[in-house]
Amino acid sequence: MTAPALFDLTAQAEAHARARASGMFLQELACDEILERLKAVNRQFKSVAIVTNFPQAWCVAFPNAKLIRGADLLDLQPGQHDLVIHAMALHHCNDPIGQVVQCGRALEPDGLFMGVCFGGQTLMELRSALSTAEAKLRGGLSPRVTPMAEIRELGSLLQRAGLALPVADSLKIPTAYSDIYHLMQDLRDMGETNIMTARQKTFTAKSLFVQAQEIFAAQFPADEGRIACTFDLAFLSGWAPHASQPKALKPGSVTKSLQQALEEAKSSLGN
Repeated sequence: MTAPALFDLTAQAEAHARARASGMFLQELACDEILERLKAVNRQFKSVAIVTNFPQAWCVAFPNAKLIRGADLLDLQPGQHDLVIHAMALHHCNDPIGQVVQCGRALEPDGLFMGVCFGGQTLMELRSALSTAEAKLRGGLSPRVTPMAEIRELGSLLQRAGLALPVADSLKIPTAYSDIYHLMQDLRDMGETNIMTARQKTFTAKSLFVQAQEIFAAQFPADEGRIACTFDLAFLSGWAPHASQPKALKPGSVTKSLQQALEEAKSSLGN
């Protein structure tokens, strides 16, 4: 049996259609961070593909890239690219490992995969406030904020996809909003509203958001009477395997202990 999809792709398309240019600031920040990371790579990439549902945020920085719409089956051909970027979409994929595998297959040998998506600390304050409010008012919970993977889980995708030299790191972005309604409007403008298949599809009473705002303000206050909110960007990178890449030593092949190496280093410094 096939497991039910976590995300509703029809709802996702509708959310993306409602996105506005003013909501692209995190997409633009993610793009800037990817560019900074690429500066540290001693390579000129000539065949770039970017998986993104918001091409306007990426096309200026990568004018010659092939832009791929996010889908279960990506429009990528095997071995055709030296750089593939999965841009701000993995957190809403029903099969994230499948996405990374497809990107890895599209790389030529020694090609680079880079990914960026929301990480586990994203909207943790909103999740807490809504959960507490709903438990108080209704005695139960419904899925309202997408569960985001932690950096360790995201990093494991690289190894499971067969990529070499995997690296994963994150960037926390603290923000402040006037109230919960301001935050939810920003999420709507980003195209990042709730698209979980199990979400409540009936009208939500205003009392839930009134209660959540009170909890938010009490538990996560910011300066000037605002509320604090965290966005967490996770960055992933890995290489298509190639014979020229450094290899880990085989177990049992080490000829000296760490203690011996440190003593030799101290001795050489003393001389």
